[in-house]
Amino acid sequence: MNSLISRRGLLLRSLVLLPLFLLGGCDWVLLNPSGDIAAQQGQLIIVSVLLMLLVIVPVIVLTLIFAWRYRKNNTSAKYEPDWDHSTKLELIIWGGPLLIIIVLGLITWVSTHKLDPYRPLDRLDANRPISAAAEPLTIEVVALDWKWLFIYPEQGIATVNELAMPIDVPVRFKLTASTVMNSFYIPELAGQIYTMAGMETQLNAVINKPVESEGFSANYSGAGFSHMRFKYHGMDVADFDRWVKKVKTDGGKLDRTVYMELEKPSEREPVTYYKTVSSDLYGAILNRCVEAGSVCMDQMMRDDAHRARTAPRKGAKVEAVTDAKQDSHNEAADHTAAHSETAKVAAKHTHSHKD
Repeated sequence: MNSLISRRGLLLRSLVLLPLFLLGGCDWVLLNPSGDIAAQQGQLIIVSVLLMLLVIVPVIVLTLIFAWRYRKNNTSAKYEPDWDHSTKLELIIWGGPLLIIIVLGLITWVSTHKLDPYRPLDRLDANRPISAAAEPLTIEVVALDWKWLFIYPEQGIATVNELAMPIDVPVRFKLTASTVMNSFYIPELAGQIYTMAGMETQLNAVINKPVESEGFSANYSGAGFSHMRFKYHGMDVADFDRWVKKVKTDGGKLDRTVYMELEKPSEREPVTYYKTVSSDLYGAILNRCVEAGSVCMDQMMRDDAHRARTAPRKGAKVEAVTDAKQDSHNEAADHTAAHSETAKVAAKHTHSHKD
């Protein structure tokens, strides 16, 4: 008997510990990130889950209670086959979820605007605001098949499949793609944002502590999608400056010719450094005119807008033709009237001469 009880106890303990064992391999980075934007998004997830549990937990508990109380062999339970309505129950059943939806809606409205990726940052973390004079570090991101290109225009360098950021420095990402749509995602830093060819998206973020992590594409983009990952480093300003010097020492030159080769599809691309970058390369990638002789999209749109402004309107042409016809008609009428008057004078003169 004691042996049976001990076995049951061991089984119960195993069942309790099993979820912890299964969750032991999970990465909790979403709920414990290194960046302030990601931290706020993690808090939003927790608050939303807790609010929804206010409905889910009571429903589960009441389902078990009802199943036990109104089981077949419980003759003491009150039997009311004709019961069909209770105002109190209706208020509880509908009022609770309605209040939760209202609260979730308010939280969603506020957080959607506050965490807008295009919105410049106003704080480094919950306790440190950003001064109005602080200038963000700009990083230009290009999603290639199947690798990532990072251009640092202020430092004049570029890297492939490696991204470094100084901690407590606001960063503004400008993102585009060479071909198909992708999704740029660093769980430690902020939420994902899409990249599309011929378009630019933006992401403002900050990292608050040193970290060695990984970023990846969160949107399927073809055969090499699974390996479209890059190294991510959050480091202090001094280490970031040393990293920049290393890139300038070990890197090559990135111009349009080199980019055309880099743009070709490849998988598992190694980390590559470029110590110099053509200043107009990102703009050419964005406007799809890297190849020599091609017309940039922005120039094409400016030309189209100029032609639209300078070309005469169709309605104006019709009005001009109508006015010309009216003038011609008036001139003809005047000529006819003058001719008729002349004829009358001549006739009168002839009659007087006969007299």
